[in-house]
Amino acid sequence: MDYGFKGRTAVVTGADSGMGLATARMLLDEGARVVISDKAEDSITKVARELAEHGEVYAVAADLTQNASVERLRDAALKHMGHIDILVNGAGVTGPTGLFHTIDDEAWLGALQIDLMGAVRIVRAFVPHMMERKTGHIVLFGSEDAEQPYPDELPYCAAKAAILNLSKGLSKTYAKHGILVNAVSPAFVASPMTDAMMEKRAMEKGTSFDEAIQSFLKEERPTLDLQRRGKVDEVAAAVLFLCSRQASFITGVNLRIDGGSVATV
Repeated sequence: MDYGFKGRTAVVTGADSGMGLATARMLLDEGARVVISDKAEDSITKVARELAEHGEVYAVAADLTQNASVERLRDAALKHMGHIDILVNGAGVTGPTGLFHTIDDEAWLGALQIDLMGAVRIVRAFVPHMMERKTGHIVLFGSEDAEQPYPDELPYCAAKAAILNLSKGLSKTYAKHGILVNAVSPAFVASPMTDAMMEKRAMEKGTSFDEAIQSFLKEERPTLDLQRRGKVDEVAAAVLFLCSRQASFITGVNLRIDGGSVATV
């Protein structure tokens, strides 16, 4: 099936690893030209070299906590590509963990700066360009935590809940300009973020990495019906669908890629 990506251009943030990297690679394989971005210049430049065999890719380092850095990313992307059709914000951090009363303002604000305000800044930078062209696809990364919060991750949960509300609000604001805005909500996907979580768990429990995953699924994610970690390509495929011509009548949705983890309808 032809998803209609040939000749289209995309910006993908958080693209030096995990779901962002998988999304960028899959877009390239489908014929899109892709600008990849992450905070560390050395890392994102290395990834661009590795992705070059898949298609036309251009790397721009950017710090999404800084408006000036986001604006430089936008300007570089437009100068290099000429126009941008697709914006995928995959940048995010786990943020502080622990019970609510142990987390101070500084830690809360640090998580919100990237997990919520990073999305605000990147969309605000590119929306005027898409409005001018009267077309565009935007996909923001939410999480199962947005709808099913966990007591030891509340800053992350709150930020991701805000992302879902932001996505819906943006879809209503910019539909008349031909811009479709949606969110995806992964759950416990095999990525550097969850690898670090499981490595820490394995150390604390004195178990192997695989045993840490299994105990986490049993004790912390009993509602994850498929009882395994998701794959980055499974998330990337959903992102690509939402940006494809086959999804031209879909806006304002939150697509869960969670193995059944969220227990509500």
